[in-house]
Amino acid sequence: MPQTQPKHEPRGGDDPRGPKPFAIKDCALAAIATGRRAQNLKELRNELEGIDLDSVYYHFWGGLVRPQFDDPRFNNDFARWVHSALRNTALAERLSVIDPTDFADLEDLRQEVIEVLEEELDQSEVLPWTSREAQFHFIRSQIVVFDTHRVVEEPGELPGAIAAMSNNSVFYHFVDARRRTPGGVDDFRSWLSDLPGDYEELALRCQGVDPFYQTLSELKAELVQIFTEHLGGDRS
Repeated sequence: MPQTQPKHEPRGGDDPRGPKPFAIKDCALAAIATGRRAQNLKELRNELEGIDLDSVYYHFWGGLVRPQFDDPRFNNDFARWVHSALRNTALAERLSVIDPTDFADLEDLRQEVIEVLEEELDQSEVLPWTSREAQFHFIRSQIVVFDTHRVVEEPGELPGAIAAMSNNSVFYHFVDARRRTPGGVDDFRSWLSDLPGDYEELALRCQGVDPFYQTLSELKAELVQIFTEHLGGDRS
């Protein structure tokens, strides 16, 4: 049965019987309507100030796990809407370069978007409106987690295991993990940190991977390469 928003459980070091296997999960990001919408930048800014943080999360990260038909230059839903509905390419580009991995938490990320919108509003003499049909609809997310019943027993199995994962599984273990694990690390580093051996260099390589400006397929390929280089094994 699927679970929603599981809590991170301690691994290895807290278990006197030894390290636990790495349990591979899969997930889906459920989109839930909030009923809140905007037709212009002022409304977008006002609604954003009070919206649930799960909505901020969805509008930045949801694009990774849903089919994309929008202009790939714009990496979050706010930028896409500003470009397509308000026809403000300059502002869309400013919003698009906001990288959520640069912020300690979603509240800081929210404040950055608000600041960019406020600067634009201060400089604008005219407030463009879009049609009711093209309003920005605020969506919040809920992650639904599935057990694949597959586990990794030893670090050397990770390259092949990651290569065999679905893209959504990579999202769960490498992207979503950062908001639910102690220290904001991905599940792979969290698991390796409780195992004997020196994985510091591998952890630093993983830490340096920015998942935001690439597809999940590209992210998976990069992780497979990194883990293969450090742990060996078959990357296919």
